[in-house]
Amino acid sequence: MAQKTIGVIMNGVSGRMGYRQHLVRSILAIREQGGVLLSSGDRVQVEAILVGRREAALAEIAGRHGIADYTTDLDAALADPRWEIYADFLVTKARAAALRRAIKAGKAVYTEKPTAEGLDESLELAALAREAGIKNGVVHDKLYLPGLRKLARLIDSGFFGRILSVRGEFGYWVFEGDWQPAQRPSWNYRAEDGGGIVVDMFPHWSYLLENLFGRVESVYARTATHIPTRVDEAGHEYQATADDAAYAVFDLAGGVVAQLNSSWTVRVGRKELVEFQVDGTHGSAIAGLFGCRIQPRNATPKPVWNPDLPESHDYAQDWLEVPDNDPLENGFKLQWEQFIRHVVEDGRHDFDLLAGARGVQLAQAGLESSRKGARIDLPQLALPSAGTAAEAAR
Repeated sequence: MAQKTIGVIMNGVSGRMGYRQHLVRSILAIREQGGVLLSSGDRVQVEAILVGRREAALAEIAGRHGIADYTTDLDAALADPRWEIYADFLVTKARAAALRRAIKAGKAVYTEKPTAEGLDESLELAALAREAGIKNGVVHDKLYLPGLRKLARLIDSGFFGRILSVRGEFGYWVFEGDWQPAQRPSWNYRAEDGGGIVVDMFPHWSYLLENLFGRVESVYARTATHIPTRVDEAGHEYQATADDAAYAVFDLAGGVVAQLNSSWTVRVGRKELVEFQVDGTHGSAIAGLFGCRIQPRNATPKPVWNPDLPESHDYAQDWLEVPDNDPLENGFKLQWEQFIRHVVEDGRHDFDLLAGARGVQLAQAGLESSRKGARIDLPQLALPSAGTAAEAAR
């Protein structure tokens, strides 16, 4: 069995998501299992170089995990043919410039969301990647999670009949930072630094809705900054200029209506931090990141509204748990393996920079909807011409 090694530039691994999900639970887990299995039966092993601004932090992470290479010089890493993939986990404001440099260097690129701060820039990146002829991918991790994979299996089986609606609840209480440290970095609450729950979560809702139920055709959103003053990592009070909650209705192709609430100012009363209820003519399901419960038509109770009597029926007991059936693996790791196969053997990978641009489009439309108090239509996106993208990059 033949084996090759592919080098990955990992920019931003000192951040929470870059370190835990992309480095430890994906690339290092792939290295530990002996690489990615290809369709030929061969394997491709992964090797990482860590990139960031703080050399001491990079050295500590590299030493902890037995990684030989790290640098604060991104251009040097991009110039080295040993590294074939550039992976970006930077803060949003820094991402587009780094992606341009990687595309210009001819690297395959794999990036977190949002791909840019604005729609025009995200489309420009997609066009530049197309013109350069490079493989490119955007993280769509939630589609690979066990609960959502079970939901997709239900949809494919026809379980729901005609799907009518989707209701989603995402969020948890993020402490203000005074009497308890916040669980999220302070830049998340500053619009000038690329923060806000719409920018963070609507790109996720874009690909989830599109790939499970239908393309988002319009959005009506109401955003809020419920907690206007927070305390940062240094103990200094600051003004929150970005939204910490968003309440939105999405019209999907085919007539499905989706209602999704996103909040960092809500206390959890669900089984998981995010849950989606899908209702159809033949059955309903409630899916989280890991679990999925169903209620088929022929097992649906017949509630009767009577406010004069206390409710004696336990409706939670009417739902059946969907079995795992398949092994449960980390969603980030699964998509990393798919993207590596895409790079090495041209395996299928649909989630490219244009898909990432659709996520930016939805976030931008959500913010516009809230400002105007109006529903915003989302036209289908097309990439700019080669000349336009090249001119924008100069």
